[in-house]
Amino acid sequence: MTARTLLVTFISAVLMIGSPVVSADTGLSAMELIQKVDDNRRKTADSAFTSMIITTCKYGTSGGKLKCVENPRVKIIESAQINTGKDNLDTRSLIMVVAPEYEKGIGMLSYAYNDGDKENETWLYLPALGKVKKIAVSQGEGDNTEGASLFGTEISLEDQEVGKLDDYTYEIIETGKYKGRPVVMIEATPNAERLGKSSNGKTQTWIDTERFVALKVQIFDQQGNIVKRIQAGSIEYINQTWVAKSLGFMNLVSQRLTNMKIDKITFGVDIDPEFLTPKALSDEAFREEHMAKLRAQSQ
Repeated sequence: MTARTLLVTFISAVLMIGSPVVSADTGLSAMELIQKVDDNRRKTADSAFTSMIITTCKYGTSGGKLKCVENPRVKIIESAQINTGKDNLDTRSLIMVVAPEYEKGIGMLSYAYNDGDKENETWLYLPALGKVKKIAVSQGEGDNTEGASLFGTEISLEDQEVGKLDDYTYEIIETGKYKGRPVVMIEATPNAERLGKSSNGKTQTWIDTERFVALKVQIFDQQGNIVKRIQAGSIEYINQTWVAKSLGFMNLVSQRLTNMKIDKITFGVDIDPEFLTPKALSDEAFREEHMAKLRAQSQ
């Protein structure tokens, strides 16, 4: 399947809205369901080494059908992640571009904290500039720009956040089925403090009530307009964890779509916490020494 075909497939999938027709009552509260999804996502960052393919294009309509209107941009990235902090509820992750060649060496380091009072931290490294720069994860409503994205894709760092569940209130809006799976749709409304740190408003999440993964997410701005849809594609059971091996991110404002596909993921990898520091971004020899060990463990 070509990159263009793959993205067109996700454009169609992301726009599909399922109608709830069968009860998916679990007896769990909205907060308990969200917590289970958060716990499951955290498992995917538990000493994990991952290779991913990220494809992005601008989409449009032709003959009543959606399609890419430009050649998709394809990146291959590698990431190393660990859970850390109290009760292993914080996360450190290093993401490096390995292809195309002219983008090789671009990297991003993120520290995500479960505590809502502690701001997440992210550093970006561009080889052409030769220095590590700390960047904002999200932007407040008063800003004119969106939060930082992952290497110019439609994946924002805020999209990938875990924890900080107390920054929101949750309500079960409907139960039923979505694309053949039992689901509960939960609406999350940020509190006033959270609203001041983000350009986003409420989110709606369709949760698979058997696997506790998010099948679809709709993100609204603070005026109540849908600005982004996130759609899970292939979901597999790996190392006793349900993993979404592909995700589509559709930005309804920029009319751009990104597909993130996991090529390979290995859990239980021995990752030195001292490796996941800003030094790993700018010191190529140091980084490659550690990455070579991780690649060997993932064989």
